[in-house]
Amino acid sequence: MHDGPNPWYTDGLRFSCTRCGHCCRVEGHVWVGAREIRAIARFLGLTRDDFGRRFLRRIGRRLSLVEEPNHDCVFWDEECTIYPVRPRQCRTFPFWGKSLASSEAWRSTAIDCEGIDTGRLYSLPEIDALRAGRGETADAPAGAQSPRPQGG
Repeated sequence: MHDGPNPWYTDGLRFSCTRCGHCCRVEGHVWVGAREIRAIARFLGLTRDDFGRRFLRRIGRRLSLVEEPNHDCVFWDEECTIYPVRPRQCRTFPFWGKSLASSEAWRSTAIDCEGIDTGRLYSLPEIDALRAGRGETADAPAGAQSPRPQGG
């Protein structure tokens, strides 16, 4: 999954989602597949068709969740309102190819994500699985505070 025998993150990376929501409040696409659409629709008590009309947009051949005019995810309301069934893209953040491309890319992602470089240490095999879209990241322990100083 990674380039070469020893990626820069061979010794693992720390991350713990604090549910701060910053990644939910930026312009972009949250891609969803049929299984995710069914799960979210069921969670919301909607038919797939109703869910699609209200919450999906077509971008080329793919489907993405709609955004609010300010770019917040439509399911962000001071917290993720579909967290138990959030899409794979959300479950695997920040272990995406773009963020893992280099240590500089990881640090750049950390500017907007307070959970990076804190909490649980993910091993190389775990990172590779998440990068491939398998599994999900863990939350910070209940009651945990943001471990990094704000500002800067």
